[in-house]
Amino acid sequence: TSTLILSEMEAAINTLVSQFKTYAGKEGSSYTLSKDEFQNLLRSQLPNYVKNANDSAVIAQLMGSLDKDSDGELSFQEFWQFIGRLAYEHAGFSK
Repeated sequence: TSTLILSEMEAAINTLVSQFKTYAGKEGSSYTLSKDEFQNLLRSQLPNYVKNANDSAVIAQLMGSLDKDSDGELSFQEFWQFIGRLAYEHAGFSK
């Protein structure tokens, strides 16, 4: 059998998708992140990029800014926008 060799960027995308699915599948819809699922993902996977991930008020404010359709959950597209924003800020583009 042939093994598909992914580029670094393809592997990074696969990781983002699989982590979203892992955390989104813990409660409610497996296609969205609840506030608790989002907070757990931030604490576990982005502790150096998202400060104050333990502060529920900070998470509520962040969720509010990302939740464009105001359904109380983050879709993958809303999550992806957040990842883009983090990448932009941490790559020094926002300077």
